[in-house]
Amino acid sequence: MSTPARRTSALVLVGLVLLSFNLRPTAVSVGPVLAEVRDSFSMSGPAAGLLTSLPVIAFAVFGALAPAAARALGVHRVTLLAILSSIAGLTGRALTHSQSVFLLLSLLALGGMAMANVLLPSLVKLHFPDHIGRVTAIYTTALSIGLTAALVLTVPISHAFGGWRSGLGAWAALAVLAAVPWVSLIAHDRHLERARRTITFGAVARTPLGLAMALFFGLQSLQAYVIFGWFAQLWRDSGYSAGVAGLLAGVVAGTSIPLSLWLPNVLARSADPRRVLFAVIAAYPVGYVGLMAAPYSLAPLWAVLVGIGTVTFPLILTLIGLRARTPEGTAALSAFTQSVGYLVAAIGPFLIGVVHDATGGWNVPLLMLLVLVLPLFALAAYVGRVRYVEDQLASPR
Repeated sequence: MSTPARRTSALVLVGLVLLSFNLRPTAVSVGPVLAEVRDSFSMSGPAAGLLTSLPVIAFAVFGALAPAAARALGVHRVTLLAILSSIAGLTGRALTHSQSVFLLLSLLALGGMAMANVLLPSLVKLHFPDHIGRVTAIYTTALSIGLTAALVLTVPISHAFGGWRSGLGAWAALAVLAAVPWVSLIAHDRHLERARRTITFGAVARTPLGLAMALFFGLQSLQAYVIFGWFAQLWRDSGYSAGVAGLLAGVVAGTSIPLSLWLPNVLARSADPRRVLFAVIAAYPVGYVGLMAAPYSLAPLWAVLVGIGTVTFPLILTLIGLRARTPEGTAALSAFTQSVGYLVAAIGPFLIGVVHDATGGWNVPLLMLLVLVLPLFALAAYVGRVRYVEDQLASPR
């Protein structure tokens, strides 16, 4: 590899890390201050449910547009535009006093991050085809750190600088830093394809692998966005202060940091990835039963177990890169898996909010989450076996 190529690869890696760090604060920073946001806008339970569902709605709608935009404009340019959209939305929603504008600007910010999120596996495949597991581990670890920081720091920032608006607006300033490497990289842009497109969104939809990956992604995302949208409120309702509830949500996210650094590479090298998937998924039901039995006294233990369960996210991202042979196949599989998966997940945070308001407690919502974990085991058994989307396109089975 030449010196300029090495410099470009290094800059891409820095860009991936900074981008990944900023992906989740856009989506989860509302959770720790949800009660304050609801009070400020006199927000109803269904409206709060919609707010916590916006991340998955944005990822479903805008994520599907990412590969086509990257083909037309270049993957680096689209990544930069996605970050700039997020900065504008994050800044605007911290300033508005209109509930509808707050929701629309949240959607703008989340839409930008959704497109960047879908492009990440393609960027890894494009620039680091021989190190998919290692680079995925690096960027998903940065993602987990950003997630933890948003959950732990949003409340202290809010208290230090005068309210929830400061707590949410602070993440816009951090997103500016994420844009810097991509400003340089647009001069060395790459297109996902220059010839006629041969692997389409619809074609992937007709493969068993595409459908299984999308459903797996959707069900694990449903779990994650309910957890990061509502569990801080669960712990507040159980008797903890807003700050401590945010810390417990941070424990959930923080638990995934070392595992996100380690397990994607283990999965990529494993002769039977299903064992890794089963072990991680199994942490969810144990954590949920514990939260129903002792939500206050053993909260840190259940937070750790639920945090282990959330590592299904970096594992499914790793599988996206491993279940396609080409960058084009990876882009198509990533777009279908994430956009359809997030559409599946969108109902989760909204439904949990409605059910919680209707029942006045958390046992029924937790039981619903427990039931929705069970299909993940069957899906993991399928996607964990070595198979490629291009092969199923050529000969569906």
